[in-house]
Amino acid sequence: MAGSLLRSGVRRFPWLCNVLLYGGLFAAGDAAQQLWRRRRRGQPPDWTQTRRVALVALAFHGNFSYVWLRALERALPGRRPPAVLGKVLCDQLLGAPVAVLAFYTGMSILQRKEDIFSDCKKKFWNTYKTGLMYWPFVQVLCRVIMRSSWTTHSKKLNLMPQTLTQQHSKR
Repeated sequence: MAGSLLRSGVRRFPWLCNVLLYGGLFAAGDAAQQLWRRRRRGQPPDWTQTRRVALVALAFHGNFSYVWLRALERALPGRRPPAVLGKVLCDQLLGAPVAVLAFYTGMSILQRKEDIFSDCKKKFWNTYKTGLMYWPFVQVLCRVIMRSSWTTHSKKLNLMPQTLTQQHSKR
């Protein structure tokens, strides 16, 4: 019953579900990482940081990924190898840099830093290269196995772990 209710909600409101899923997963990833790392150091979690991460995900990443992945699916429809490889290549060369830039810039704006591009300048290439070593393989697997409507919802895993790891490891 709950499964069919969830599926019908996702079908009826895919954009809203995508945005909420991004916000929830980014926030959960940040909270889990903080609890793990800060507990080892004896520091309390920074819930303000988690709220910032969730806000960037809600305001930008959920919307961007929804529109971007739908556009990719329309431009390169199907699951045949050329279409899948084309989608992954476009996403990694065009979409991923935009997402990484938006994350670091958005976080800097919310942290009220004077130079909103300083974190981006320091962390962009390392985050991007880390993502290139892992996520294209995951994306190919997801695009071959999953229905295209669920691929958008699985995409949030693409950026979240690598950016949060990079962000907290540079502190």
